[in-house]
Amino acid sequence: MVRHFLKSHIVFLVALAAAIVSCFIIPPNKDYFSYIDYKTLACLFSTLAVVCALKNIKFFSITARKIITKFKNFRICALVLIYITFIGSMFIANDMALITFLPLGWYVLSETNNEKYTPYLFVLQNISANLGGMLTPFGNPQNLYLYSKFNIPTWEFLKIMFPPFILAIALLTVCCFMFPSKEISVVNKEYFVFRKKRTVIYLILFVLSILMVFSIIPYYIGIGIIFLAILFLDRYALYRVDYFLLATFFMFFIFAGNVSQIPAVREMFSNLLEKNTFLVTVGSCQVISNVPSAILLSQFTDNYKELLLGVNIGSAGTMISSLASLITFSEYCRFKTGSKGKYFLVFTLFNLGFLVLLGTLAMFLR
Repeated sequence: MVRHFLKSHIVFLVALAAAIVSCFIIPPNKDYFSYIDYKTLACLFSTLAVVCALKNIKFFSITARKIITKFKNFRICALVLIYITFIGSMFIANDMALITFLPLGWYVLSETNNEKYTPYLFVLQNISANLGGMLTPFGNPQNLYLYSKFNIPTWEFLKIMFPPFILAIALLTVCCFMFPSKEISVVNKEYFVFRKKRTVIYLILFVLSILMVFSIIPYYIGIGIIFLAILFLDRYALYRVDYFLLATFFMFFIFAGNVSQIPAVREMFSNLLEKNTFLVTVGSCQVISNVPSAILLSQFTDNYKELLLGVNIGSAGTMISSLASLITFSEYCRFKTGSKGKYFLVFTLFNLGFLVLLGTLAMFLR
């Protein structure tokens, strides 16, 4: 029990430890309130709550399975799964996209006796989730934070992220040619009831959460409406929200705020980021993950363009460069016992390849 908790929430525990240690260096005071980005937390909670409500009525499973059962070719099915994960991460965030669509990938593989391709499909779905969300401000938690902190114009945000986004699509498409083009037969043994009224309401709430991100609706009004609506319609969805992710953000806000008050640390990070913000950001992601990197490094530079490129492209690389990668590995172990060494090898080779190619493009975009 304790071991499972430690493994499942390692990033939160690191963030908690870092925040506590920083509190001894910079004792708690009224400035702590200014550390917290309340809009980011409100928008993130609202999005997660609506997505959990949609998951409870099987919206994503029903939609995805209707699409996949139209195809009878294994390569095309793999491509569709990867594209669904890629597109899904743009709207429901990378971790939720993986939680939703990885089981669907395993369903297709197991029902067609193609389990041997599990490491390849799961790794490509993982990459597609991490990179697909880069295009939208609400696609990844780090995007939501940077978009809000620097008040980045929406058009400029899209302009910065569009080139690596297109390259990521092209690379994922090419990778799908590793899957054989053979006829398959997928039998859907589960039956789900499509709840039309609930679906419409939840989609309206999801649009509301997006309007909060773009400041069209004040976040304190939007979160109130969404919370009350879901409390009335499906309070269980509120229990399923990833509160540890929200708490991780909160702890890193405290840690980053305190660290930014230390003159020696501020000078060190400022000098490093001044030389090459993109490379420093990518390197930081490989060690402390992309979300904490975004929060920490944003305290020392205003170069949001390279920060954006760095925390998104830096999602590829090591298994700790993104929280979503740990989710994928956990799901792989749940579905596919053994072959963990093969998974790690496939994960490393593909992620390093994507990191090098997308990083090279980003260096030209600086």
